[in-house]
Amino acid sequence: MFVNVNPVPHQAIHKWPENEKPREKLVNIGATALSDAELLAILLHTGHKSKSALELAKEILRLANNNLSELGKINVKQLQKLRGMGYAKAVTVMAAMELARRRQAGSIDKKTVINNGSDAALFFKPMLADQYHETFYVMFLSNANKVLHYRCISSGGMTSTIVDPKIIFREALEAHATKLLLCHNHPSGSLRPSQADIRITHKIKDLGQLFDIDVLDHIIVSETGYYSLVEEGII
Repeated sequence: MFVNVNPVPHQAIHKWPENEKPREKLVNIGATALSDAELLAILLHTGHKSKSALELAKEILRLANNNLSELGKINVKQLQKLRGMGYAKAVTVMAAMELARRRQAGSIDKKTVINNGSDAALFFKPMLADQYHETFYVMFLSNANKVLHYRCISSGGMTSTIVDPKIIFREALEAHATKLLLCHNHPSGSLRPSQADIRITHKIKDLGQLFDIDVLDHIIVSETGYYSLVEEGII
């Protein structure tokens, strides 16, 4: 005897009871009451003919091991491997993760004085900790350690990035900065500086003396924390 085991077709979200629809729940009881999957489903807007937006959202989260930090590392091509995840939806998710990073960094940006490596790590970690390639930032400061501005100097591969000191000091002079703070991430999660990290730090510090610009520190950040070359006695 054969039993019909055809899958039960999914029910589109717009057919759900009002109190179960993610958008209506957000409006009526607040965003904090929604699960990660429900919030993600709102961004996706639609699902696929074989799955609702919520089911697709749950698949995306499983791809990231149900970890939002891991989701921040996933790229468009990886997302598009999921059935029903087109280019527009993948880009929307990527944009949302970047906004989350900037929001976190922006709240710290109001702290305009950087006194130590811990302050710098709090500033940069939201932007860099979950990047899947090395990115090198420079913070330009006044004599009173006030942040004038900061800039990504270079972005490279999984294990290194090329840093041109000429770019750093040209911008420092234009900003009338008297101090610099260097920061880059290690996608591997290791916080130990490489010999290349140490060499470029000493090179920038030595060049800074010619312009009377002090290099306060070089911070390495990852998901696990931060490493200060000053605190560790390397510079």
